[in-house]
Amino acid sequence: MSTHTTELTGSSEPAEGAERHGGLPLAALLALATAVFVTSLTETLPAGVLPAMSADLGVGESAMGQSVTVYAIGTALTAIPLSAATAGWRRKRLLLTAMAGFAAANTVTAVSTDYSLTMAARFVAGVAAGLAWALLAGYARRLAPAHLQGRAIAIVMTGIPVALSLGVPAGTFLGEVLGWRVTFTLMTVLAVALLGWIAASVPDQPGQRRGADRVPMLRVLTIPGVAPVLFVTLVFVLAHTILYTYIATFLDGLGMGGSTDLVLLVFGVASLAGIWFVGARIDRRLRTLTLASALLVAVAASLLAVPADSPALVYAAVALWGLGWGGAPTLLQTAVTDAGGDAADAAQAALVTLWNAAMAGGGVAGGVLLDHLGTGSLPWSVLLLLIPVVIVVGRAQGFPAGGER
Repeated sequence: MSTHTTELTGSSEPAEGAERHGGLPLAALLALATAVFVTSLTETLPAGVLPAMSADLGVGESAMGQSVTVYAIGTALTAIPLSAATAGWRRKRLLLTAMAGFAAANTVTAVSTDYSLTMAARFVAGVAAGLAWALLAGYARRLAPAHLQGRAIAIVMTGIPVALSLGVPAGTFLGEVLGWRVTFTLMTVLAVALLGWIAASVPDQPGQRRGADRVPMLRVLTIPGVAPVLFVTLVFVLAHTILYTYIATFLDGLGMGGSTDLVLLVFGVASLAGIWFVGARIDRRLRTLTLASALLVAVAASLLAVPADSPALVYAAVALWGLGWGGAPTLLQTAVTDAGGDAADAAQAALVTLWNAAMAGGGVAGGVLLDHLGTGSLPWSVLLLLIPVVIVVGRAQGFPAGGER
């Protein structure tokens, strides 16, 4: 999972595609939401087909789990430098380039029979994400009238829970019935179709003007409220990824390996409910909602950590997990934007880098825990990591207690 950083551009004027009387260019926004869906699903899809991929490529499941890690590394290493290098590009050209990269990477993943080649393709997909995530939220903002820019971003962000609620379970089901390679092939087909949709429906926007001011990254970290939000992002995403990357293996350990697709469906549907709830209240209850998000995931981890021969308890825990996690990307992105103020663009670039660094770290840490302590250690690690998250959110300046922003 992923989140999406604001593009490095100084303009927030609505695009010509927005209606004059306050409407939203829904066709364009839905195309961007589909781009978010493609990036999110490409990142997390291996979690649902991990056993099949590891068996087919002849490696252990912890080694195959690094396919999520290497993707995140590709994004974490490239999000900031690629944003800077392509700041002057036209936005549509940049987005089309990123989607073409996803199509190519998923094609190689689908046909590769070599573990190293598969990992290289996953890294390229992560680099494409570095391009996409540097512009999607900001692109959405510039396509909408000023008073609807938050709603425009919320529409685009629905690509994340839809990927979790429909994409990963559907990919898991198809992987079990037709093979995981078919799933990645369909991702290529979707990316190619999206290229046509973007070309036809998304208004272009200019890149950053030459010579426009940029805030140095180190200076961003000194802005009051930014560092706590970035800390929460790093630790919260790390906790989530440790368990989510190895959810199929964790369920195997409970004797529920055949229900992975249904479990992920419950998680995703709950995530949709979470983002809907957050979207309706985020302007007034940012701190409360962020606390509730972390606490729900902590309760879910507690339920999963207790040995119990009860599928119903697992489904209940996963529903709480999804409900808590669904709104987290929107909450953290909003918090860092508010805290960053005039330096919001640079703060967002830092957030997406740390987000993906945490995903990479989660894949590695989860693999180590799996190899040395077994699947039962995964939910306990989530619970322990969320303790400082709750403390920081409760006290930090980056999460206002209430009131209109």
